[in-house]
Amino acid sequence: MGKILYADSAIEIIFDDRAMAHLQVVIGAKLRRDESFFFSWRDDISVGDGRSAIWIDRSIPLYFRYSGSRPVSLNREWLEVLTQSANSTAGLQFTAEPDGTTNEPRSQV
Repeated sequence: MGKILYADSAIEIIFDDRAMAHLQVVIGAKLRRDESFFFSWRDDISVGDGRSAIWIDRSIPLYFRYSGSRPVSLNREWLEVLTQSANSTAGLQFTAEPDGTTNEPRSQV
């Protein structure tokens, strides 16, 4: 399991490496265009089974820490689904890979 570390806070968002690689591509594309947005996800039951959201802006440092050393292959369909979500007024809402794989994150504050 990898982690996205948000800003200089104690917030760690835990995803599997495959999900995180897709998120990194989508988030990176938005930030390259200087577009800020909300990113939200459903919390793992171990941390309360609620929802969390953070504001993503190029002025806020993000650190993607992968647990594995090998890059993952990207699913173009999943990238498109996540990108459409990121471009909506609600912002990027994490969803499972279209093939039915569940990749629920856990946030730790």
